[in-house]
Amino acid sequence: MPPADGPDHAVIGAASGLLGQYRAAAGEAFFASPTRTLLAAGVHARVPQDARPLPVRVAETLAEARRAGVERPLVVGAVAFDRDSRAELAVPARVRAAGALRDDPLIALPAPPAEGAEWRVRPVPEPHAYGAGVAAAVDRLRDGELSKVVLARTLELTADEPLDLPAILQRLARRDPGGYTFAVPAGGGRTLIGASPELLLSRRGTAVLANPLAGSVPRGEDLGEDVRRAAALLESPKDLHEHAVVVDAVREALAPYCRDLEVPERPTLVRTAAMWHLATTVTGELADPALSALELACALHPTPAVCGTPTGLARRVITEVEPFDRGLYTGMVGWGDETGDGEWVVTIRCAEADERTLRVYAGAGVVEQSLPEDELAETSAKFRTFLDAAGVAR
Repeated sequence: MPPADGPDHAVIGAASGLLGQYRAAAGEAFFASPTRTLLAAGVHARVPQDARPLPVRVAETLAEARRAGVERPLVVGAVAFDRDSRAELAVPARVRAAGALRDDPLIALPAPPAEGAEWRVRPVPEPHAYGAGVAAAVDRLRDGELSKVVLARTLELTADEPLDLPAILQRLARRDPGGYTFAVPAGGGRTLIGASPELLLSRRGTAVLANPLAGSVPRGEDLGEDVRRAAALLESPKDLHEHAVVVDAVREALAPYCRDLEVPERPTLVRTAAMWHLATTVTGELADPALSALELACALHPTPAVCGTPTGLARRVITEVEPFDRGLYTGMVGWGDETGDGEWVVTIRCAEADERTLRVYAGAGVVEQSLPEDELAETSAKFRTFLDAAGVAR
């Protein structure tokens, strides 16, 4: 099993070549980050579902793979929002690795165009019901029950023809090659596919990195409007408060495990093709090098960026308001190896797909100053990342 910095790491076309070779029908897994590109095929072993903590199950599965002769085994896949309920993780039979997509000049080549498919679209909940849920949450926030809750909605898309998931993945990756693009088996013949801007946590040796995002605004239609929106986001009291809640939670969760934890005082901006986000890069050094990336990610998950605060109450509100099971949405997706290194990404800007259907997800952070129409607009803008890749008309 080749390391991510192996012989193909700096070869022009290696990363985009792995992207082009992904085949959903073969049950392959694809993951691309700003540091590497992975294409995994076959299954040596699946991480079992039982009552043991997830990091224990993963560590034992990796150890068993090593004893069975798998060289440098790793796990790839996704963990649900409720990580105790579901994890779609496996040790692949084969893994090929290359450098980052963003460093491959061939990623600038155009993706195959989206076909003009006829889509039937069903929102869950209906937009007015989502707005009512936001308004009810704001009332609870003003009563002091909680500080923030993230409320999501979905679009259920159905096509007459089978989906071309490799082409959708190409469009997602080539639109935002500096982000995190993934397509992994989701169980039951389904595929989790998306392009997330948000790193939950990575570990390389004793170096730890988290990049929480919270506070967002859609990109502008022209350069002047785009710059104005970005500047306004950096000064927005509502968005700065929402972001600070998340960063404080990340700091509190990582502090017991790290020394020299560095947390910038003010956020910066991260842009995707569809959105501007407030972002803070948190770095630290592990006090105990035995702690794996997955253990640290589980300590962070779910952050207020996808759940709310306090976590327990926010989870209860989500269950009461959202008329669907989030499943893998707002969980984490990525990889981890037997040394404890790994990258785990927040599972957003994504869909669960089967042969002819897509279930696309988007959420917004609701705080006391939130307006239902603004959160509805924000989720609509976040949908565009995936809807554009799928060829769904505006």
